[in-house]
Amino acid sequence: MPRPKKRLAGASGQDKKGPAGKRAKTKNSGEASTKVENSGPQKTSGLKKCGANLSSYWLMKSEPESRLEKGIDVKFSIEDLKAQPKQTTCWDGVRNYQARNFLRAMKLEEEAFFYHSNCKEPGIAGLMKIVKEAYPDTTQFEKSSPYYDPSSKKDNPKWSMVDVQFVRMMKRFISLAELKTHHQAHKAAGGPLKNMALFTLQRLSVQPLTQEEFDFILSLEEKEPS
Repeated sequence: MPRPKKRLAGASGQDKKGPAGKRAKTKNSGEASTKVENSGPQKTSGLKKCGANLSSYWLMKSEPESRLEKGIDVKFSIEDLKAQPKQTTCWDGVRNYQARNFLRAMKLEEEAFFYHSNCKEPGIAGLMKIVKEAYPDTTQFEKSSPYYDPSSKKDNPKWSMVDVQFVRMMKRFISLAELKTHHQAHKAAGGPLKNMALFTLQRLSVQPLTQEEFDFILSLEEKEPS
């Protein structure tokens, strides 16, 4: 995941991200660390389901609370993004093949929810957009980085990142608990969140959303928490 060092872009085993690295699954159901997942390139049922003809909407996880990874604080909240030059940064550190492929599928101006992960109250904090499509993640070549990968070569890099820009805060924080309540109800009776990747591909730090999922979550801003 992005790190709070002022790094202007362009200038979720588990998913490490971006902003982070490999972590064990957290106590929260549907919540996994946004940090490293060193999963192999094998296909999964989730990827087969979501990998082709992806929609233009995403959910991207980052850790808003301090945590050291190889001596480096991987904390990066939506407030950190908002504080970056031009409110823009690179989304680096993803070390899971499936999440990387989702990054590579992103197009300019597509929107993503900024999801606070691995914290006291995980959930959706705001919106951002893609302002630079996938390009090699420079941290894979930096020996001092928590995301250094000695097996990746500059002439054939394994890992990619995109640049994201802050759009706005959510009108209210949409918690994982609230999303889970809707997911369970929609699984039982039908509804837009019945197959939401946050629960079916929960260990990934980068996840696709359908337009129906995206629109439903936005509609929650105007309602009292369930």
